[in-house]
Amino acid sequence: MNKKTFENKFSRFCKQLQKYVSDNADEWTIKGFIDVNKNIFSLSGDTKIISKILEIHIFPKIVKFAKSINFDLVLADHQNYYPDMSLVFKNNKNIKYAVDIKTTYRDPRSPDRCGFTLGSHGEYFINRSSTKNIQFPYKQYKAHFVLGIIYTRNKKGNGIKVYKISKLAKINSVIKDIQFFFVEKWKIAGETQGSGNTANIGSVTNISDLAAGAGPFVKYGEAMFDDYWQNYGKITISDGKGGTKKIRNLKEFLKYRGIKE
Repeated sequence: MNKKTFENKFSRFCKQLQKYVSDNADEWTIKGFIDVNKNIFSLSGDTKIISKILEIHIFPKIVKFAKSINFDLVLADHQNYYPDMSLVFKNNKNIKYAVDIKTTYRDPRSPDRCGFTLGSHGEYFINRSSTKNIQFPYKQYKAHFVLGIIYTRNKKGNGIKVYKISKLAKINSVIKDIQFFFVEKWKIAGETQGSGNTANIGSVTNISDLAAGAGPFVKYGEAMFDDYWQNYGKITISDGKGGTKKIRNLKEFLKYRGIKE
């Protein structure tokens, strides 16, 4: 299956996921944890907990979808490995697609903005044959995709409380307005790292650009994205003041490569 067909099928599948996780009021259908005594423990707004439960919630659907398009789904062997899922075509094991699940919430001060980290630009990204922290060598994947999940935090909240199952309808969902998109990683990559001092690629932050795959590298192509991030912070140029600096933005990198903006 070629890349475009795979992308189109997964993008259509995202619409199913959106309906699956949402109720009629566009709130998350997950309300909390339940124990054997039928007590429901409501969720906190902890982003790590929400992200993990969202992944668990949609996982059976993804497995079923992968089978429907004749792909095996291979999960990362270790927690810190890239990608979260590798989809391998049953008819040709050389056809592999990387799918990384990225979850975040809309900025309450600017609801049209959010941001992701898109994986490392370190060892396996530079050495495409490396097996360090990656399920299969980077070069074996036909394309690298992001399954993006964006949500709004529900201001109502619950705190962490215990409810009887008969009170299920009274429990507020901790998130709502859940949006899914599926796009190639390089198309939503930004120009700066996504987190502190770690070697992670940052994304663009405008939600419409994320959903449309309209990042700054689109007009220059994937090869430019690779070149930029493989050399991020490594090339030294003059700072115009008698000193030097490292290139950490696309404008200076294009000028260094002799390419017009």
